[in-house]
Amino acid sequence: MDSLESFAIISSEEVEEIKTALEEGDLCKATEKFCQSLKDIENAPLNIAVTGESGSGKSTFINVIRGLDDDEEEGAAKTGVTETTMKPKAYPHPKYNNVTFWDLPGIGSPTFKPNDYLKVVEFDRYDFFIILSSDRFRHNDMELAKAIQSMGKKFYFVRSKVDSDLNASQKRRKNSYNEENILNEIRNNCFQCLQEGGIQDPKVFLLSCLDLKKYDFNLMQETLEQELPSQKRHVFLLCLPNISFPVLEKKRAALKSQIWKRASLSCAMATIPIPGLSVACDVGILLTEMRKYRDAFGLDEKSLEKLASRVDKDFDELKSVIKSPIAVGEINKELLIKLLCEGVGGSLMLAEYLASNIPLFGTLAAGGISFVITYLMLHNCLKDIAEDALRVLKKALDSPV
Repeated sequence: MDSLESFAIISSEEVEEIKTALEEGDLCKATEKFCQSLKDIENAPLNIAVTGESGSGKSTFINVIRGLDDDEEEGAAKTGVTETTMKPKAYPHPKYNNVTFWDLPGIGSPTFKPNDYLKVVEFDRYDFFIILSSDRFRHNDMELAKAIQSMGKKFYFVRSKVDSDLNASQKRRKNSYNEENILNEIRNNCFQCLQEGGIQDPKVFLLSCLDLKKYDFNLMQETLEQELPSQKRHVFLLCLPNISFPVLEKKRAALKSQIWKRASLSCAMATIPIPGLSVACDVGILLTEMRKYRDAFGLDEKSLEKLASRVDKDFDELKSVIKSPIAVGEINKELLIKLLCEGVGGSLMLAEYLASNIPLFGTLAAGGISFVITYLMLHNCLKDIAEDALRVLKKALDSPV
């Protein structure tokens, strides 16, 4: 069973409401609270504003962080397009519709006024701001950051196109080139420039949008994860592209922390004395979660094909390291029943169904059985999917890690 850390994603108020409902014997109310809590977590809106001067790489950043490699893909932001409007452009995540990246108008105008700009782009709708620059941060970047800070919102500076700087430096310094030293120079220059512009303790991340797994991407996602509210943090982690081993581990931990809530919902449904109801509920919960696990780790067929193309590997080569039967193929009721029958789940589900037909005592017993079935199945499924995702990424990157 998970430690108490698993409960951090649910508020103390929710815990008390559910506890009170259970103590009063109001199972319908407790179940309703569980359902609402799950919906709040899964549907929590996350709006991320991306701004900077025209040419800073905003569109490319928005595409790659949503897992889109080509600006010809459906829903992709068009790169290399001159901005002609002051209206923000919304780009929903292709898998998580409640996550939206907003491409804000450029801020390079000499007459730029940060407060007017924030009003025009509807400042209040965004959870945080990412300010991009492809060379050095300028006066308008800093003025915008100070205006955002004065209004109580978070902002982060991203120095994009770092790979271009490194390539140029390598050509100039053929004998003395050192990548780490160059990155430190760029980072220190950014800090100095921002601090001189009045930004205290700026958070700066060096990225190449052409290869997010390099440089400061992991540091950036860790920082955002720490500073977002718990529900937003969960959504943010799930929508990240599966480009590094730390991201995979973060996703596994985030999804694992949710398992007890699904199991508790199944348990609550099992105590309602309607024969067969809980068995149907168990199947529904398991199917939904298994599909979510597969999609979150990018093991659906479309995501695997895209990864194979990105790393110039054969699709079947990546697929060959997958061991779990729920990855890639269709996840349906027949597959789930087969998996249940192959393990201890089949006999437990039969015992649950029989117990639910015995008034009072039976429904209480069915609740406990239902919790165990759901918890064990989801725990094992997540473990298998996460291990498959790790093997796929290792194969994609030709990494022994």
